[in-house]
Amino acid sequence: MSTLNSAVKRLASRIPESELVDIAFNWPIWAMPHQLPPDGDWTTWLLLGGRGAGKTRAGAQWVLMLAELGISPIALVGETMTEAEAVMVKGESGVLRICPPWMVPKLTGSVLHWPNGVEAHILPASDPERFRGPQFAAAWCDETGKWKKAEAAFDMLQFGLRLGPRPRQLVTTTPRATKLMKRLIADERTVITRAATKVNNHLAEAFLAAVVERYRDTVLGRQELDGELIEDRPDALWQRSMFRPPDGAVDGRIVVAVDPPVTGTERSDACGIVVAGRAGEGAVVLEDATVQGVRPDIWAARAVAAFRAHEADCIVVEVNQGGDLVEQMLKQVDASVPVRMVRANRGKWVRAEPVAALYARGLVCHVAGLHALEDELCAFGPDGKADGHSPDRVDALVWALTELVLNDVRPRVRGL
Repeated sequence: MSTLNSAVKRLASRIPESELVDIAFNWPIWAMPHQLPPDGDWTTWLLLGGRGAGKTRAGAQWVLMLAELGISPIALVGETMTEAEAVMVKGESGVLRICPPWMVPKLTGSVLHWPNGVEAHILPASDPERFRGPQFAAAWCDETGKWKKAEAAFDMLQFGLRLGPRPRQLVTTTPRATKLMKRLIADERTVITRAATKVNNHLAEAFLAAVVERYRDTVLGRQELDGELIEDRPDALWQRSMFRPPDGAVDGRIVVAVDPPVTGTERSDACGIVVAGRAGEGAVVLEDATVQGVRPDIWAARAVAAFRAHEADCIVVEVNQGGDLVEQMLKQVDASVPVRMVRANRGKWVRAEPVAALYARGLVCHVAGLHALEDELCAFGPDGKADGHSPDRVDALVWALTELVLNDVRPRVRGL
């Protein structure tokens, strides 16, 4: 390696400084194939990649290319204003970091201004109404797979993407099997580029060892590292089509369900903590507060915090592991919290079947953003595991809905 570095330095010393600058900012020289815009008459370039595959850099460079061509205005859309600015604009691979000195834009409020008059406007997908009015010649949408209001925001963007002879958009995201992702993939005007995390030779060895090796060949790893769009497994109790947003308010009891781990170390199973509330004949899942690898006092405090935040009626906790010690841990945090102890006398799959049936009947709704819980539900198999791991979120959910709906013989309206 030292010999190679010396050779590079000798070669560089023979090149005029002005040419070195041009080489340094000549993106096609340095880019990986998947980071360059595809040929053809496309409307949407969908770049599906694993974590660290260079999606953000590809997006920032595409925006710079548009700015150099005088294409304006450009929409920069992230899930929130904070994320869009922190990642797409100011991030390590963001627009401000990759522009050459003669083409650095100025950020004024939520608008980037290039020296040649090109503008790029930062917009939040979390507020689709912000897209009413503005018009754009191009757009870069980042991490669209995790937008909570994906379809609404994307559709509103399309109405404004109408300037110039050839409006185009780049979507960079780690894939999720959402309705919008499936729609874009099926669109004949979409060109798809895929890239796995491992193609990036610039990633730190520590990241590769700690993350890539741990999740290699798992469902989560295939999605987050290999950039695969993971569909439902055919033998799972839950399918993604079962998850729907609430169509009414919670009008009954609210419970926090806890599935505690056996131990409290970094290698322990997660402590499943799920909050749900009764709504009509069914229920709404309100929060997934699950924590991984923490001491018992920490997960107990997290459960009590969720109890207070949602003004819940009780904490339902499985005591197969730890028995009375689990209740004592919660009482140490807050002695006034009502605790209902439950004990599993059947297998996880058998306990989960009647709860999954509630979903199939359309009786359970999810608030937005419960991606980790939904992924685990869809990965939960007949072996009682989710992608080879303990289904701690599933267990907590099953206890919550069993308490609220299947075993509930008390009044449906709180306070009565």
